[in-house]
Amino acid sequence: MTDTVSQPRPLRQPRAWLGPLMVLGGGIALGFAPIGLRLGLDELGPQAIAFWRYLFAVPMLFTLVLLVDRRLPRKPNPAIFFAAMFFTLDMALWHWSLTMTSVSNATFIVNLGNVLVGLAAWAVLKERPGLNWALAAILAILGAAALALGGTELSGGALRGDLFALVAAVFVSGYMLFSKLARRTLGGLEAMFWLSVFETAMAFCVVAASGEAFMPATLAGFGVPLALAIIVQVAGQGLIISGLGSTDTAVAGILVLAQPVVAAAISWSLFKEPLTAIQCAGAGAILVAVWLAQQKWQRRPAASV
Repeated sequence: MTDTVSQPRPLRQPRAWLGPLMVLGGGIALGFAPIGLRLGLDELGPQAIAFWRYLFAVPMLFTLVLLVDRRLPRKPNPAIFFAAMFFTLDMALWHWSLTMTSVSNATFIVNLGNVLVGLAAWAVLKERPGLNWALAAILAILGAAALALGGTELSGGALRGDLFALVAAVFVSGYMLFSKLARRTLGGLEAMFWLSVFETAMAFCVVAASGEAFMPATLAGFGVPLALAIIVQVAGQGLIISGLGSTDTAVAGILVLAQPVVAAAISWSLFKEPLTAIQCAGAGAILVAVWLAQQKWQRRPAASV
């Protein structure tokens, strides 16, 4: 008589599309970040909004680690610190750019860093993106250029804001790269917890150096940072960091480009920033790039155990 009870069950493999889907969902959630920033500027400065967003997210993420992982967060690795540093610098420059140029310009330009991260992943992580990624990257760059340069006006302040966003794009690629490295020894939730802890400390220094007030004029001023903490920091960034564990870095960089499409669509009606025909074509190119990058991932055969 054979003993069938003692046979171990094979481990269930994660679905190949789950990681990319999480990254895509995180990118969509991130589209609300520039909208919230614009809405919160009446009460707080751009750097103070970022500080409170990180700080409010820390206890939420700590609680999620306890509930989901059922343990305390493990010790952070060095990659977490560098990812937090790049992200804080990226957000500081991007928040300033949003006060100078349009939401669509600032958001699309800064997301060029998500395209460049594919090249960094190729050089550092030895992840060969493939032909589909190369075509998607070209489409994404052309789409971003059309959205940034296809507007009806380009004042000196707007140009300065676009340059700020361009520098921020470089920091985005560093953030994505080191976040991928951090996920090698940390789970998605605990990685986001430590990222938010370090980002809070670094953002405190940025606010102090900028001279902005830490506290809003009224208690209602905490509403926008709290909403950003839930929607963007916990849900958006959390999905991206978790999805990076099973998604090629280059592919993830393209999928995150759903963010500027969402931001541009909302700001069109909310902030009266209509898109021209050229900018709409650029947004369409970005969406095609997102689809193309996802097709590349879906066709990859699952790794054997």
